[in-house]
Amino acid sequence: MELPPPLRQAVEQVLEGTPLSELKQAADLLSRRYRSEVRDGRLHISDDLAAKAYLATRLPATYAAVRASLGSVAEGLPGLAPKSLLDIGAGPGTVLWAAGDCFDTLEAATLVETSEAIRRVGKQLAEAAPVRTEWIAADLATGLAGLPPADLVTLAYVLDELQPSAIEPLVDRLWALTLDTLLVVEPGTPAGWRRILAARSRLISAGAHLAAPCPHSAACPLVAPDWCHFSRRVARSRLHRLAKSGDVPWEDEKFIYVAASRTLADAPAARVLAPPQTASGTVRLKLCRADGSAVERLVTRREGAAFKAARRLDWGDAAWNEQ
Repeated sequence: MELPPPLRQAVEQVLEGTPLSELKQAADLLSRRYRSEVRDGRLHISDDLAAKAYLATRLPATYAAVRASLGSVAEGLPGLAPKSLLDIGAGPGTVLWAAGDCFDTLEAATLVETSEAIRRVGKQLAEAAPVRTEWIAADLATGLAGLPPADLVTLAYVLDELQPSAIEPLVDRLWALTLDTLLVVEPGTPAGWRRILAARSRLISAGAHLAAPCPHSAACPLVAPDWCHFSRRVARSRLHRLAKSGDVPWEDEKFIYVAASRTLADAPAARVLAPPQTASGTVRLKLCRADGSAVERLVTRREGAAFKAARRLDWGDAAWNEQ
């Protein structure tokens, strides 16, 4: 997956003239803070250089994860046509671009971001977006009063920066602001999965309908050390590779998400929970099923249509017919 051309060009303009050595140093610090899930009260992105490092190294991956999540939401809610977006912890406007790419109905977006440096960069990028934007500076734990409700409300890669005790109140607040659908995205780690489970449980208790990825509202059937997550391959630009000292022209972003809607979604028969294992005449699938179970299913060539369908499935896909 690649960034949309207008966004890619806007990013290149913002990064133009930034010394590579400084960018690499800032990218390394930023990466270590994200991997360690540091919660020391400091902003991960607190200055202009950190904001630029984020554009070079993290924006493509977070865009890919959010865009893939929104694609699954749109598949389960074919009637979803949001005109308004409220994005909490907006960063440089990643969700704005992903939502605009997924939904051509989007007209206006309210983006809430604490960091002045990343807001400044996000405003620059948003000048190339065909959507009206309003940027708001607010503390995510305490400063969300007075926000406008929106058709689509999003929270991407934010819960990992908050204390666990802040998750349920924030989810409650965001669901109250949701006119149609709420999407929460987290890193695809065991800890990210547990945070998504907490948000999922809270939303189900509030009467929300799950739109994706879960094909059911029962308890998650996976048990640690296993965990639910998905992956999206991301194309790396030359600057991206240089900033991360990488040679491979791509990277795999692991993520986990939950989407809840006020509308009953079209539930698939199952969701693919791992890369399918294909051999001569067989496909082995790990599936989360609509009945609340998680199973491994071996589909053979003898099963005809089911085998052909299984061969087309990828990690994270919905299986609309029982495989």
